[in-house]
Amino acid sequence: MKYKTFAIFLVFLAMGFGDAVGPLVSLAKDTFGISNAMAQLLPMTGLLMFGLFSIPVGLLQDKKGKVLILTLGMLLALLGLGIPVVGGMKHFGLLIISVALLGAGATFLQVSGNPLMRDVSPEGKYSRNLSLGQFIKAIGTLSTAAIPLIARNYFSGDWTIIFPIFSTVIIITVIIVRTAGIKESRSGESRSATFRSCFALLSDRYVLIMVLGIFLYVGAEICMSTGMPLYLEEQYGVNIQQLGLAGTGLFFLAIMTGRLLGGIILNWMSAKRFLVLTVAISLLGLAGLFLGIKAVGFISAFVIGLGFANIFPLVFSITLDKMPERANELSGLMITAIIGGAILPPLMGLLADSTSVIIGFIVPIAAMFYIGWMAVKVMRAR
Repeated sequence: MKYKTFAIFLVFLAMGFGDAVGPLVSLAKDTFGISNAMAQLLPMTGLLMFGLFSIPVGLLQDKKGKVLILTLGMLLALLGLGIPVVGGMKHFGLLIISVALLGAGATFLQVSGNPLMRDVSPEGKYSRNLSLGQFIKAIGTLSTAAIPLIARNYFSGDWTIIFPIFSTVIIITVIIVRTAGIKESRSGESRSATFRSCFALLSDRYVLIMVLGIFLYVGAEICMSTGMPLYLEEQYGVNIQQLGLAGTGLFFLAIMTGRLLGGIILNWMSAKRFLVLTVAISLLGLAGLFLGIKAVGFISAFVIGLGFANIFPLVFSITLDKMPERANELSGLMITAIIGGAILPPLMGLLADSTSVIIGFIVPIAAMFYIGWMAVKVMRAR
């Protein structure tokens, strides 16, 4: 592996730290004695950063370059992580500020890191490396839950240990990225990207269906991560407090495994064909939830995770390979679409409240049918 590629893989590990807001919800609730609604401000704050900053960051990136934006993102994340280290964890307000800075940093990293992976990848290996990068990111995400557990059980520490650990990793990553000598590709066009040119891309039907695919996929993934524990509890009486790994943890373990497998499979299968296959696996797993068999329910959680694993990197890489000269604008649009994770889960919750948890899964199923249609259309397109 080239040193430049290794540097970007480290960036993906740092991206995973931005997902710390998930595990932080329950930890912050216990630490500060706040309500569920207050605790949910943490993930909402993180997602809001993607919605607010992705397109402006993409435009700035078009002028200043991906490596600079990448560095700024890591410095923002480091600032967010440094607040609890320096100021302690005395007030919930400080944690909100910390998460906002961490979310802003993750936004910068996503907008710059995903297209920059194309610049450091061998010809035809962008989709493979992006899937492997998402696998590394999943390790970072999983560490946000695993490190506090290890600290509590083996070192008599508390969950705040993640902040100095993550800060150290980001400092090392900044040093490696800045010394890697990464050369990013340029479109060669004299025009500068603007808000108008960015949104004008949505008039291209291909771009529109792909951006909508990212929006629906992220929403479907959050629906599954929040809905699986509730499904297992309502359908089979599983105690989600005692067997949390059987719900969300099992799903995310499958996603991590699937991304590693995806990085291997993409060495010999085209990205477009693999996208169709992964959507088919996802729908098969979702269908298994409706059979009413406990063992099949657990297996389905894992199968869905395997199917979901590579959809984001595949859609992202296929779109950028189609229009590499507009990479910065496309990256801003597609990272903005991550806000779908804040839209679809409430819809699923409303449907579940009025019917049942299992019926609520119609929302992510509908999203996956759209992505399946999109995948077939992309595969057939020249």
